[in-house]
Amino acid sequence: MVDVLDNKRAATRFRILVQIAERQPAVSQGEIAGEVGVTSQAVSEYIRDLVEEGLVEKEGRSRYRVTPEGVDWLFGAAEDVRRFADHVTGDVLGAMSEDAAIATGDIDEGDTVSLTLQDGLLHATPGEEGPATGIATTDAEAGTDVGVTSFEGVIELEPGAVTVLQVPTVRTGGSRTVSIDTVSEVCADADLVVATGVEAVVACRRANADSDVRFAVGDVAADAAERGLEVTAVVTTDAVGRVTDSLRDADVSHEVLEG
Repeated sequence: MVDVLDNKRAATRFRILVQIAERQPAVSQGEIAGEVGVTSQAVSEYIRDLVEEGLVEKEGRSRYRVTPEGVDWLFGAAEDVRRFADHVTGDVLGAMSEDAAIATGDIDEGDTVSLTLQDGLLHATPGEEGPATGIATTDAEAGTDVGVTSFEGVIELEPGAVTVLQVPTVRTGGSRTVSIDTVSEVCADADLVVATGVEAVVACRRANADSDVRFAVGDVAADAAERGLEVTAVVTTDAVGRVTDSLRDADVSHEVLEG
């Protein structure tokens, strides 16, 4: 269980710190009490503890501010909550929902199908063979989409990884300074090539490795790797941080190479 959801006190502490961050520096303990559903005295006690722990600093009467340490704590707690919510919506509720898959053979509504991921896409095969199964909610011919629900088991999947290849911006030489052999080599074995920045797109074209995606490549690369694909992201140096941030947030294995 996520720390801030472990018990009522932990959840209340989290909510009060969020309220302080929203209202700072003029903080009305009465208003916070109304929002959180506790007494003003309880809010005062929580704030006193937060100040003692260095997460909040007092600037004067009814004036408080979240410290940098408090901001870091909030970010960490919020990320834990997000991951827990993703688990609920993806793993728990996802098993109760309907999803689409590509039928590998003719399927009738109500058939049990085995489920696999191929090229990052869900496939449904007639029959119960395999560690993951579902129930078809529609009829489908081979090669068409079929609705699937009542998921059971775990789909066997080896997560992919992302190789981030840096390309200098035009001010520092652009694609002209990149080894085309390196670009070709790094892209050759990738299941998916994405690129962001004109210089990166041009480098891919020069290497005959046109990118499939040119926008939001960090999120796309992370999603593809989570679905088992090997991804090469060709990225201008000024965009590398945004891309790697997305990969770290998704806990996706990646390495950064010089072009």
